[in-house]
Amino acid sequence: MDNNIKLRNMAGIYLLHKNKILLLYRKGSKVANNTWIASAGGHFEEWELNDAKACVLREMKEELFLTEEMLSGLSLRYITLRRTKGEIRQNYYFFADLKEEYLTELTSDEGTLKWFDLSEVSQLEMPYSAKTMIEHYLATGQYDDKIYVGVADGAKAVFTELAEY
Repeated sequence: MDNNIKLRNMAGIYLLHKNKILLLYRKGSKVANNTWIASAGGHFEEWELNDAKACVLREMKEELFLTEEMLSGLSLRYITLRRTKGEIRQNYYFFADLKEEYLTELTSDEGTLKWFDLSEVSQLEMPYSAKTMIEHYLATGQYDDKIYVGVADGAKAVFTELAEY
């Protein structure tokens, strides 16, 4: 048993508008390089470890120059766990609708932004946790407002509702 497992906590946001989703083709990253990922996201800062929303809002402002007021329906929808490369990677995925007046001129220094029809997304190359989460979202999550937890075992990812009780 490896007792030196590191934790990597990350948050990402998927921006939606009508039947489209904004994705970033990430270039130059150590974790997710040359692949489609969330609209914005990244690693937690020390002061954000108990506040995934603060992390995702900071990353969105740094990467897309957007603020929470430019969104509607911001919500945490998925938490995934994956063990890989000596790390346990925990991802917090948020979804929100981008208000109509902020659709133009979105840019990112992290890579290329592109709007996709939801029907196209499952065909894109994405990191494993993001890909399995998006597949679940397309099949189930887009039709409700639940929070789901997904655990990846290498062959599949299993998602279950994170119910409050």
